Amino acid sequence: MIFLITALTSRAQYPPAAGQVGSTAIRNDSSIIVAWASHCEVFRGPVDIANPGGGSASFGNPDDATGFAEGNPSQVISLGDGGSAIMTFDGKIFNGPGPDFAVFENSFSDDFLELAFVEVSSNGIDFFRFPSVSLTDTTIQVSSFGKLDPTKIHNLAGKYRAGYGTPFDLEDLQGIAGLDVNAITHVKIIDVIGCIQPEFAMRDSEGRIINDPWPTPFSSSGFDLDGVGVIHLSSIGVMDVSAYNPILYNPISHCISLSQSPSKPWKAEIYSINGQKLGCFSSENQYICLPALKRGLYLIKVSYEMSTQTLKIFAN
Repeated sequence: MIFLITALTSRAQYPPAAGQVGSTAIRNDSSIIVAWASHCEVFRGPVDIANPGGGSASFGNPDDATGFAEGNPSQVISLGDGGSAIMTFDGKIFNGPGPDFAVFENSFSDDFLELAFVEVSSNGIDFFRFPSVSLTDTTIQVSSFGKLDPTKIHNLAGKYRAGYGTPFDLEDLQGIAGLDVNAITHVKIIDVIGCIQPEFAMRDSEGRIINDPWPTPFSSSGFDLDGVGVIHLSSIGVMDVSAYNPILYNPISHCISLSQSPSKPWKAEIYSINGQKLGCFSSENQYICLPALKRGLYLIKVSYEMSTQTLKIFAN
């Protein structure tokens, strides 16, 4: 029985590389991303944890990990072996349907993958880690430019190539004492090192050593953070939300409008919970009717001057 369970686990398949059928990769220009991390605090690790005198990673600046993740390999910050970055936002991430945020790395291919743990906090002090799985064989060390199979990786940032984010769902952490999954203020990214030597190895949530390219004794050592995109954010920017709240919805005509019209130009876009754009209205055309709107939850992204606010409606 023990052997059977082990065999089944070793064959477990997780979503494949970006662009393949079944992939969960989120493009950096996806409409479901409503905001990006606004601040990054970095704690660099060494370029080679086995060589304490070798210096720390030095490539990039904290600002390279804030805002839109360009997918440009020269605009990232490298964490080094076991290094970390703490990201904050203009608002709080909440546990909505499906993934709630995505972490972007700068890999140049679908199989050269540098991985990182992801943790979240609702008070900035206590952090809780997403349960990760790494099924990569640990018999032989993955070399500095070796390859990984993304179908053997789950809940580790860096699973996808540059321009595509790895999604994280706060539902995975529901019910943990000390964590409010509807008020996440901080996201921490921690390089996994990737060394299989026991004294340096890091392990997944099931106790397996995580094997990824190592050593990487360069200034760009470790996980290269490009950005963190947010899908569910309680508030964004400095918009006067009172000008838009609540959304008015007529269940008979399926018409949607704002409760008040602000004095300056604005635009509202309607999306399904899966990110499909359904329509838009604006200060010039102040409502929209969608007769085919089905019962369910929808997102309305309102843009006003330099800010954006994402609101929700439930269509009956």
